[in-house]
Amino acid sequence: MIVDFHKTFTKQAKQLKPAQKKRLKEALLLFSSEPHHPNLYNHPLTGEWKNHRSISFGGDWRAHYTVKENVVFFVALGTHSKLYK
Repeated sequence: MIVDFHKTFTKQAKQLKPAQKKRLKEALLLFSSEPHHPNLYNHPLTGEWKNHRSISFGGDWRAHYTVKENVVFFVALGTHSKLYK
């Protein structure tokens, strides 16, 4: 599995506080080895995020991604309320 990041995702990640960055990094490492680990709460999305999935990385924080062929492409991250306006 190849993991890639959209420029928006990367920009959003740079703006996180250090503790959130650490949790995101840990979640992405876990995702790389076990994408459906229970701690990630990996689930499909609906509505405007149809064809995407989401993982949690602490509290209310989510990272959204899509899968095409063998590439996982992370496209957005933020709190639940910011992602689902």
